[in-house]
Amino acid sequence: MSKKRILVCGGAGFIGSNFANFHKNTYEIIVLDNLLLGDEKNLDEGIIFVKGSAADEKVLDEIGPVDYVFNLAGTSSQPMFNGDGLVKGYVNSIESFMRVLDWSAKNGIKKVLYASTSSLYANNPLPLVETQSVTPPNHYAVTKHLYESASRCFNTVHPNMDIIGFRFMSIYGPNEEAKGEYANLVSQFVWDVARGSRPQIWGDGSQTRDFTNVKDVVHAVTLAMESDKKFGAEIFNIGTGRSTSLNDVTEAIYKAFDKENNTEYIENPVKETYIKDQYADISKIRKELGFEPSVELSDGIKEQVKNLRMSRIRHTSSDLMRKK
Repeated sequence: MSKKRILVCGGAGFIGSNFANFHKNTYEIIVLDNLLLGDEKNLDEGIIFVKGSAADEKVLDEIGPVDYVFNLAGTSSQPMFNGDGLVKGYVNSIESFMRVLDWSAKNGIKKVLYASTSSLYANNPLPLVETQSVTPPNHYAVTKHLYESASRCFNTVHPNMDIIGFRFMSIYGPNEEAKGEYANLVSQFVWDVARGSRPQIWGDGSQTRDFTNVKDVVHAVTLAMESDKKFGAEIFNIGTGRSTSLNDVTEAIYKAFDKENNTEYIENPVKETYIKDQYADISKIRKELGFEPSVELSDGIKEQVKNLRMSRIRHTSSDLMRKK
């Protein structure tokens, strides 16, 4: 019996490579990536890699029929929209997403999964719940809001194709090196301490995030992919349901290195749009899919420190992600 096939767009990047590597023995995995923020070295042997754009229908046609699509292509953080990246950021995200949906419908694919973002919630009341009204606070969040709206429209025309989006909280874990300055704060702080620099926190460090290990993300997406339930166009939070301050994060990182905490604090230059606190209500994904987060933050940080790959960091680390 032949294996089912999964196309992972943006699959050589952070979340995509972790998903692809996890499923390499049970599915035939095809990764499509232009390597802007990905690295083919992230992928284990046995995974089919295609270099190209998810916005290119010819490239998609050459891949052939698949059973599932997991779309992670597109501009992946707000700082990438800054300056000259604004128009390109929108075009890259929207064109690739709509192309993937259109191609999937034409080819009879029953389930498309895609990355949305918790940034949509901005400073909504906690915990963050999928039923809350959202007003995107930045360009990155606007593109994800469009993903969700377009998915609902698309599903009315193609009701047999489930289109499931995930509002990721603050995701960290292995294979972020190619993201460099756009990586999660956990990775950036770990790299800072490893190179002898001081992690730099904006403000007093009391701000919180729902730090979620990428292993839990892979587990949650897999549950949605393999579920027999019919969802239509649906949205799920993926998080731990708990918040952790940046002070606690840097303390755990220094402890993992067995070093004295030497974090630097500076004034927060982002005023109106800065997200102060974040944690998800995950009751929906618990009820519908039976998801439970399993990786404790301290354990995930220890793993990050243990498996450092400093030589593969593509860009200079910075504090750009503090703006997200």
